[in-house]
Amino acid sequence: MKIGVLVSGGGTNLQAIIDAIENGTLNGCEIATVVSSKADVYALDRATKHGLHNVVISRKDFADLSEFDNALCQHMESYNVELIVMAGFLSIVGEKLLSKFDGQIINIHPSLLPKFGGKGFYGLKVHEAVLAACEKTTGATVHYVNAEVDGGEIILQKAIEVLPTDTPETLQQRVMTECEQVILVDAIHKIAKE
Repeated sequence: MKIGVLVSGGGTNLQAIIDAIENGTLNGCEIATVVSSKADVYALDRATKHGLHNVVISRKDFADLSEFDNALCQHMESYNVELIVMAGFLSIVGEKLLSKFDGQIINIHPSLLPKFGGKGFYGLKVHEAVLAACEKTTGATVHYVNAEVDGGEIILQKAIEVLPTDTPETLQQRVMTECEQVILVDAIHKIAKE
């Protein structure tokens, strides 16, 4: 199964996918292309280090969302991508990509959706909100992507306890390593077997 990975930052979830392919956990899967919404992010270095095709397709380089959407869609089609994985991708995707790859786009979100999801909930903001709400547990969710931000069908979730000593930064790190990197690989494996 050919995977296109969309990134915007450090690429820790991208690395989890790379590692799972290289160690045989994701047998039969390959990363066809890595697309970043920003230049100069570490995710691109990770891709280059592993010999993966990578490119920057930035929303701000296009007149509107429709043009950006067309560029993303054409790029994924040109690499025969069968599954698009949004791994910390901070741009909204448009109707053409959603339509062309219906049921073939997944996203990892750092909360137990539907809690702390939707517009404005990304990065540290999610973990700040979890702590402000005095939640006892949090975690991550892998879900299919549709037109509603963080509103698609849930594939997998994993929860962890919120510790009394947690800061937004420590919580983010624990959710990333204990939840996101585990269930993202599990979800790709599940989809690849279907």
